[in-house]
Amino acid sequence: MLQVMASLILTLLFACSETVHNNNQEDHTTLMSANDVGGDSIGQQIDPLFFLPGQLCQHVRRIYQDQQDNLWMGTNVYHIMRYNGDTLQYFGEESNFDGGRITGILEDSAGNLWMSAYGGLFQCEQSQLSSQQPKFKHYGADAGLQDEELWCLFIDSKGVFWVGHNQGVAQFDGIAFKTFSMPRASVKNPKVLFSADRITAIVEDKQGNIWLGTDGFGLTRFDGKTFEHFTIEDGLCDNSINELLVDAAGNIWVGTFFGGFSMFDGTGFINFTQEGIIEGVEVGGLWEDSSGAIWFAVEHNGVFRYDGKSALDGKHLFTHYRAEDPSYTNGILCIYKDRQDRFWFGGWGGLFRYDNQRFLSVTRQGPWLP
Repeated sequence: MLQVMASLILTLLFACSETVHNNNQEDHTTLMSANDVGGDSIGQQIDPLFFLPGQLCQHVRRIYQDQQDNLWMGTNVYHIMRYNGDTLQYFGEESNFDGGRITGILEDSAGNLWMSAYGGLFQCEQSQLSSQQPKFKHYGADAGLQDEELWCLFIDSKGVFWVGHNQGVAQFDGIAFKTFSMPRASVKNPKVLFSADRITAIVEDKQGNIWLGTDGFGLTRFDGKTFEHFTIEDGLCDNSINELLVDAAGNIWVGTFFGGFSMFDGTGFINFTQEGIIEGVEVGGLWEDSSGAIWFAVEHNGVFRYDGKSALDGKHLFTHYRAEDPSYTNGILCIYKDRQDRFWFGGWGGLFRYDNQRFLSVTRQGPWLP
């Protein structure tokens, strides 16, 4: 019975239609139906509210491919997973990794892998990335970190590490953390999810400015000397920032918790949700593909792709990958395309893959290869 229910849930999750918004015309094309995932369970940590039989975990929060082509996946419960092209492995306390929820995965210029997590910052040295049992080094309170519950990780063009946490933001030089003090915007009746000082996202624009997303206080831009705030009073769609992305053209894309999706073009904000173009309000999983298209996920409303402006009338064009039953799509947390052109979607229910025709549930048996 459980197997039948799991198959039914996945069928609802991935039986979706593609909607192209173009001059108010919609072209509905059925894309996919799920395969039965089957497989065995992971172990005693199974949460029946989120677990799908055969899947890799309850949540995949972050995906990253290192320079050795290992695919790393950060989870909520099972720490970190690695697929090396042949074998899927889980690494936790036996590898000195006990960070819990993974919120960021990046590689530095030396090829070392860094992960921000619920329990601090973790490093896997380049020489360990393909090891059968890699070892991680932990940086936390002992290194001067004010709060070990990290929400984002960023390395700027100068090689400076930035980590956002519940009490603000810190810079890291590879040895120790230094608290970075920044003023808070003036906001009336802010909606704070976790902490008024929490930093949720950090990016660098084409001019070298650092942008920081906050929990209820909008965006802050730092030019190296001064700070400038952007809130709903300045045209931002929402003051609670979830994710940020700087695209190849220099536009800044903003996914929020309560106001949907915005884009800052250097002069002002375009609010796609408020204009009725995008459905749903909680936006994350931002990704730019090689063609310049912007992909993102909307809770309860599937996945969207921004295709640019129409040459005919200048309208913004989006493709919508929408599940027939939205109650089963409320979990895409990350989108990532690797160097083998495999398109990965992680979130509620585990790991999924899009092959340009349909979405597939990825179990330990795959599909992994192109």
